[in-house]
Amino acid sequence: MTEPFRYFLRVRYGECDAQHVVYNPKYGEYFDLAATEFMRAAFAPDSVFGGTFEFQVVKLLVEWKGPAKLDDVMEIRVAPKQFGSSSFTLGFEIRIDGAGDPIVTGETVNVHAERVDGVWRKTVISPRLKDKLQTAAAGKVVDHAGRR
Repeated sequence: MTEPFRYFLRVRYGECDAQHVVYNPKYGEYFDLAATEFMRAAFAPDSVFGGTFEFQVVKLLVEWKGPAKLDDVMEIRVAPKQFGSSSFTLGFEIRIDGAGDPIVTGETVNVHAERVDGVWRKTVISPRLKDKLQTAAAGKVVDHAGRR
């Protein structure tokens, strides 16, 4: 089985409380950052932000199993889990780099959309786009933690 897409990010001071533990709402931001890098990897060399593939998050689920702390390097794994005609679900696992079990898991349900007459409307995901989402980012790594 191919490794999932992996994104590495270091926990910064402003993301933590007085005990140096990451604030709970920050995990939604971490999912968003990882999803952005996943999309960049999946759609390269084209820019996903050039109007190639627009989507909106319609559901966010976060499950906490343990904390991340100041200066921890997090490994965020991203993989597609499910597809509908216009929607797709991305699954996330956050681990502390070098540790085994995830400290946070979650998913986003996203809807492919296009702007028609100034209004965003759901749009069917073509087989080509679905294939890119399923396979093009698998095994790729983006490291914003400076660990390599």
